[in-house]
Amino acid sequence: MKDNGPGGSELAERQQHVDHRITRGMDDRKQVEQTADRIRDELLLTLEELDRRRGRMLDVRYQVQQHSGALVAAGAVAMVLVGSGVGLAIYRARRRDEILRKKRRKALQRAWENPDQVASSAKERPIGVELGRKLVLIFATALATAVAKNSVQTLVPARQPPSPASLPE
Repeated sequence: MKDNGPGGSELAERQQHVDHRITRGMDDRKQVEQTADRIRDELLLTLEELDRRRGRMLDVRYQVQQHSGALVAAGAVAMVLVGSGVGLAIYRARRRDEILRKKRRKALQRAWENPDQVASSAKERPIGVELGRKLVLIFATALATAVAKNSVQTLVPARQPPSPASLPE
C-alpha cells in the first residue's frame, strides 16, 4: 500500500518497466495481452511442428527413405538366417542316413557283446530296487493328487443348491 500521491503510481509503473525495453511505456494490460499473444504464437508453432512430425512418422515412404540402410541390413540378416536354416535342414537330411547307419552298427556291436541284453542297453536292476522305485512313484503320485484336490477345493467354493424361496412356482 504505497501511497505516493498523485502521479506516484505512474512513477512506480515506469520504474518497473525500466529494465524491459520491449514493454517500456506499456501498461500492465497491454503487457499481458502481448505476452498471451506471444505464448499463443509459440503454442501454434509447436502444434504445427508436432503435426508435421506426426505426418512424417506415419509416412511409410519417408521412413523407408530415412532408414533404407537399416532396412537393407535387416533384410540381409533375414536372408542369412533363412539361408542357414535351409542349409542346416539339407545337411541334416543328408546326414540322417549316415547317423542311422552308425546307430545300427552300435546296436549290432552291443548285441554281439551282450546277447542277453539285446532289447536294452541298460543293465537290469535287482527286483527289490525296481519294486522300491515303483512304490515311491505310486506314493508321490497319490500325494500330489491329494494336494491338488485339496487346493482346488479351497480355491473353488462348493456349489450350493438354490433356496426354495428363489425357485419359481
